[in-house]
Amino acid sequence: MKVAIFSSKPYDREFLSAANHAQLHELTFYEARLTAQTCPLAAGFRAICAFVNDQLDAHVLLTLAREGVELIAMRCAGFNNVDLRATEQLNLTVTRVPAYSPYSVAEHTMGLILALNRKLHKSYNRVRDGNLSVDGLMGFDLHGRTAGIVGTGKIGSVVARILHGFGCHLLAYDVNENPELKAYGLRYVPKLELLEKSDVITLHCPLMPDTYHLIDEEALARMKRGAMLVNTSRGALIDTRAVIRALKSGRLGYLGLDVYEEEADLFYQDLSNRVIQDDVFSRMLTFPNVIITGHQAFFTQNALEGIAEETIRNLTAFEQGERPPGLITAEKVVV
Repeated sequence: MKVAIFSSKPYDREFLSAANHAQLHELTFYEARLTAQTCPLAAGFRAICAFVNDQLDAHVLLTLAREGVELIAMRCAGFNNVDLRATEQLNLTVTRVPAYSPYSVAEHTMGLILALNRKLHKSYNRVRDGNLSVDGLMGFDLHGRTAGIVGTGKIGSVVARILHGFGCHLLAYDVNENPELKAYGLRYVPKLELLEKSDVITLHCPLMPDTYHLIDEEALARMKRGAMLVNTSRGALIDTRAVIRALKSGRLGYLGLDVYEEEADLFYQDLSNRVIQDDVFSRMLTFPNVIITGHQAFFTQNALEGIAEETIRNLTAFEQGERPPGLITAEKVVV
């Protein structure tokens, strides 16, 4: 089957080509992000493979359908950028990769927590400049602190187990409880209680209408003064402008982000020789208690292998007239 792969990088070529070795799909890689301007590149392809920041709104999907595309294969877990109502109307099949290595994102989350707390980013730069003073680098013991986990699916559950290993008291908020986590002393509580009692809050829920700007002005006002907020899930879970105000006032003590609600025109590009035009993003970079990584939490060899293999399985199942393992519909899906 002919497949157009958008937003592709050298590692996408490597892992998808390896996973496709036995299946022999005809893969064509485009570095360009899928947008209204680039979707004509999909002409003549039965399937397209897209990523987190590709544009899959009704207009793009209509163009794809007219070009002969039948399958949208997302090579990620999230699908908030796909207009599922439009895919249903256009009779387009949509698949995703719901389960790759959850440890990749969970471990990156812990990396952000530890780096923020112990100020490893500042220490690294100081030592390279010959400054071995520890003034201003004081952190706190995670042991005995309360960690709030929003979303206890595959990734959130791994984060809970890791934080338990650090000796944290665990609170969680989720519409679907995971009874296995209660063995780690985790308690499910209402959102308000989690906000008020947590020293560290980490987000691991999908982006849906109900979770858009889950952390807004009101939520930030409820949080402990000086608390830490980490988001390795979806950028729009956080109202970025409200977070900046909370950082300026000192209400929010630490911020760790691997995602950003306006990341589509920023992430996965080398902008080191350009002036970043996003003033909100640039403002966040000025805070000493903020660490931002460029949507790399998933980026491990194990995860990339799993993503590629599952993506190829979805393509093969569709081609053979079978139900793809990662099939999604317009119904509400919780991950």
